[in-house]
Amino acid sequence: MIEVQDLTKSYGGVTAVDHVSFRVNKGEILGFLGPNGAGKTTTMRILTGYMPATSGTARVAGFDVAHDSLEVRRHIGYLPEAPPVYPDMTVASYLDFVLRIKNVPAEKRRGRLADALEKTNIADKRGELIKRLSRGYKQRVGLAQALVHDPDVIILDEPTVGLDPKQIIEVRRLIKGLAGSHTIILSTHILPEVSMTCDRVVIIHKGRIAAVDTPHNLTSQLKGGQKVQIDVQAPPQLLEELLARIPGATSVQLSPPRADGHLLATVEAAPGADLRSQIAAQIVAKGWALYELRGISLSLEDIFLQLTTDEAAQTPPPN
Repeated sequence: MIEVQDLTKSYGGVTAVDHVSFRVNKGEILGFLGPNGAGKTTTMRILTGYMPATSGTARVAGFDVAHDSLEVRRHIGYLPEAPPVYPDMTVASYLDFVLRIKNVPAEKRRGRLADALEKTNIADKRGELIKRLSRGYKQRVGLAQALVHDPDVIILDEPTVGLDPKQIIEVRRLIKGLAGSHTIILSTHILPEVSMTCDRVVIIHKGRIAAVDTPHNLTSQLKGGQKVQIDVQAPPQLLEELLARIPGATSVQLSPPRADGHLLATVEAAPGADLRSQIAAQIVAKGWALYELRGISLSLEDIFLQLTTDEAAQTPPPN
């Protein structure tokens, strides 16, 4: 549904988007994740025809963004960072205006308007002037205009900015509900947004793709070896020596002993190795008291920080 190949955007000597390539399948929700200034918004603007690329290609719903811009715009709904609303219009009149400029047939407008109001939970605000709404409600109106014409592709740039926690949950539920019937790109720097909402994630850093995969696969593939944390009562030096001798252990870290004599130790294993049973067996064989042993899962936040350091994103992985 969306195909991006070697997309590049330069401003003088600054390259905001640097040979970005990815694809989004029909009905999929793709999270476009990166820190502020990574190139997310620039990519979104190119995909929506808001600005041209310096080089590379992008196709949306089968149409080239550069050469078939009007066709692309007919197939997308777009919510930029700032909701594109007219403050002196009522919610309903504004959405009706959007339906008209999107050339939605007259007999379908009332149904589409009602559906958008219901999905974004603003039906009770339909007669309100937009300028009198809170920031959160204005954001919902922006979401409504992005989906009111029932587009194939919905592009959302930071869709939960300015919303309170309850509204954020509602918007995430709405976005999840749109999957399948719509293809969605969700641009954000908020990690829970991706892990709770998206099927796949593109991590972008300094204009380049650092990783493309599902949140689950990123967690399992990029973390290197497994980490095991143990809570034990044992002599610190002997414990460190024992753990270091376990085949497959690549590093051992011990915290200072607590007042009750407990030690917390973290053992990192080589990729593919699971050391939990060996660690437990050897500690028990020594007669030391083992209070806890658990694997530590690398979170999406850990991966994000790992991939968006200055050393990361040097060579983009294949899609």
